[in-house]
Order: sequence, then C-alpha cells, then structure tokens
Amino acid sequence: MPRRRCCGLIDDAIVCQTFIPLGQSCLEEIVIKLEELEAIRLKDMVGLDQVDCAASMGVSRATFQRILGAARSKIAAALIEGRPIIIRGGHYLMKNRVFECVECRHVWEVEPCETGGKHGYEIACPECGSMKKMKLGNGSKHTCSSRHHDGHSKPGCCGGHS
Repeated sequence: MPRRRCCGLIDDAIVCQTFIPLGQSCLEEIVIKLEELEAIRLKDMVGLDQVDCAASMGVSRATFQRILGAARSKIAAALIEGRPIIIRGGHYLMKNRVFECVECRHVWEVEPCETGGKHGYEIACPECGSMKKMKLGNGSKHTCSSRHHDGHSKPGCCGGHS
C-alpha cells in the first residue's frame, strides 16, 4: 500500500471551476484536483523551477513532479478529446494571507476566508486598528480598505486583484 502523501499548499482560491468545450457537454468530464492546478500555475504560469515549486507547495520534488505530470496528462486529454474540465477536490491546505498596514507598516498573517477567516475588507490592523491595508503576495501589493464594486467576483483582499 502506498504511503499517504502530505497536503500540498495552495496559494489562492480558483476563479473558474468548470471549462466546457462548445458543443461537447455530454462527454465524460475530467477532474483536476486543486493541488494539480496549483502545480500548473507555479511551473507553467509563474515559471518557477521544480525545486521552488515543490517548496512553495510544501511537498518533495518527486511528489511535485507526480502532481504536475498528472495535471498535464489530464489537461492534454481534455484538449485533445474535447472533454469538459472540472476543478475540485484533492489533498491540499490553503496558505495564509499576508497583509501590511498602510498606516503603521505592521505585517501580519490571516487564515484563508474559506477556512473561517474574515474577508479582507473585514480585517483591521492588529497594531493600530486601521482598515487601510495591502494584501502581499507573489511580489504584488493590492490596497484594500472596503468592498469592491467594480464587477469582479471576489470582494476585498480575498483575491479580487493582483
């Protein structure tokens, strides 16, 4: 019996969970796990090398390579066979979000809102109480001090902008 793999760490929630080719809704869907999507994002979109990808996900290089290979095989099959892709499930943990206060420059971590944490617009700086903060991550900063009303699906610092 194979040993149980440790959880992969996922940076952010996904924007879209379903891709269906035009005119092909009756074919069997291919399920891509969230950690497989994260492996694709880190390697193919962000462009990290395998060592950095594995470290970011908190898994070994061999485990990362297996996750990436499974994801690429599934995506190739879906594209070639015209099958729908559903993104869900898997064995993963969401990473904490990191904020920096605009007023006092205090930096702190908050658990993901998917696991019971507050949404970004609900979080005050634990040092000075200011609601003016920036979400830090992937080299980008996004200022969030209130709900967004500009049409994107995610309010505040829960991933609405980069």
